[in-house]
Amino acid sequence: QDSSDDIEDVSLFDADDDVSRRSKKSKIRHPVASFFHLFFRVSAIIVYLLCELLTSSFIACMVSIILLLSCDFWAVKNVTGRLMVGLRWWNQVDDDGRSHWVFEARKVSAQGGKSSSEAESRIFWLGLITCPMIWVIFAFSALFSFKVKWLAVVVMGVVLQGANLYGYIRCKVGSRRNLTSMATSYLGKQFLRQTMATEDQAAS
Repeated sequence: QDSSDDIEDVSLFDADDDVSRRSKKSKIRHPVASFFHLFFRVSAIIVYLLCELLTSSFIACMVSIILLLSCDFWAVKNVTGRLMVGLRWWNQVDDDGRSHWVFEARKVSAQGGKSSSEAESRIFWLGLITCPMIWVIFAFSALFSFKVKWLAVVVMGVVLQGANLYGYIRCKVGSRRNLTSMATSYLGKQFLRQTMATEDQAAS
């Protein structure tokens, strides 16, 4: 079963918190985790873009990129998600041998315990969403330019980073809400906020 009923109020798009709350939660509490959340995935992209300039060995480039992607997958799945936004997901096998995917979000304590930093949340989701999109662009570029040998590498990037993206979105939105309803709610809030700002400007 999904344990996604205990959802912490961590903003996916970082747009639904008021200014005072954002100012109180702007400090990065886990700088090392924040650094490595971006380091491996950005390094893999840079190596992919520059590998033909750095070396003529395709094998060396492929191994380097896959190692960086694997390190990124492990770090994001097991460390940075838990520290930066209080989310984690994994697979477990029950006594009957059946496999279950578990998606969890950290509870908010009754005393208003320690919650995730807004700055860390922004870094986490920005890196988590942007990099898989870049690998999808690389995949189409390799396909249309007939660089077939690179398809395995970019597909690996899409799969590994896409798996983390899917897992953490499931942790965030829960099993009973889909991505469409989440996006609709976000757009509705943005439209309402923009309308109110326009009315305030007109009144002044």
